[in-house]
Amino acid sequence: MAASSQQSSHHHLLLLVVLLLSCLAGAAAAGSTMQCHDEDQAALLAINSALGSPYHFASWTPDTFCCDWYDVDCDNATGRVVGLSVFGDGNVTAAIPDAIANLTGLRTLVLRHLPGLTGAIPDTLAQLSGLSQLTISYTGVSGPVPASLSQLTELALLDLSFNSLTGAIPASLADLPALASIDLSRNRLEGPVPALLLSRCPGQAELRLSHNNFSGAIPAGFAAVNFTHLDLSRNSLTGDASAVLGRGKPLQHLDLSRNDLRFSLTGAELPEQLSYLDLSHNAIRGRVPAQVADLAGLQLFNVSYNKLCGVLPTGGVMERFDAYSYQHNKCLCGSPLPACHRYML
Repeated sequence: MAASSQQSSHHHLLLLVVLLLSCLAGAAAAGSTMQCHDEDQAALLAINSALGSPYHFASWTPDTFCCDWYDVDCDNATGRVVGLSVFGDGNVTAAIPDAIANLTGLRTLVLRHLPGLTGAIPDTLAQLSGLSQLTISYTGVSGPVPASLSQLTELALLDLSFNSLTGAIPASLADLPALASIDLSRNRLEGPVPALLLSRCPGQAELRLSHNNFSGAIPAGFAAVNFTHLDLSRNSLTGDASAVLGRGKPLQHLDLSRNDLRFSLTGAELPEQLSYLDLSHNAIRGRVPAQVADLAGLQLFNVSYNKLCGVLPTGGVMERFDAYSYQHNKCLCGSPLPACHRYML
């Protein structure tokens, strides 16, 4: 019995040792993920220096691991820097540092609300082959949208809104196979909208191009894109926009206001999930489709300042919209506008 008891004690002791070693190994592995890769740490310190070492980066010191630094995200398994998000610092006065390109594992780059960030978007960003989100927004950045961004084959979201960018949208952006969301609104961009933009989007898409000076027609290829949000407002677009309409589409937000679009709304079929539809300040003719009354989720509807005519639909959601939605048209009539006369019908 004594021998058996001794063997049992040895067995339990061995199990405890194994468990202890396992815990120590796990702790060491967990600790190692917090250590910063030397190349990433050097790149971040170079970025800090290029931006003038602002107080925003006070935690960025060489004696600490960069995975613990403010605005930095690391991969838990590899310890590589995968995210850099810098926003809301008015003291940053510099160009976008080329050293960002040395963060070779970067997946997300956000530079937002940095009014002192100036200069062009550097072509070196195209070296970030794993980048899936690029946001440079509310900055003083100027120059063109670089065609080199079309090398970012993993890019799913591109937000360059509220800057001072000029020139045309590079047609090569249409080649990006994962790109699903583009926001270039509030810039000084011009020229046509590329014919195949977002045509390779694997699922639902969002496109925001408002407050620029784009011209020409809305691409016919947009008819095949599954937009949920499409804002082309405040440009100089012309022609027919009916390609983006149609039953069965997932479109929820459509703003084509303040362009020079000319087509008939009579007989147009509208996406059933629309919650926002603004077609105001164009030269659209025809009648307001009766189907509008059946769009249960519609919260904003504006067709003012066009050339529409005829009696307005009634029932359904129509009571949500007042005369403001219809003002300054050719001869619209019926509630909430004045009653129709015979010549209007």
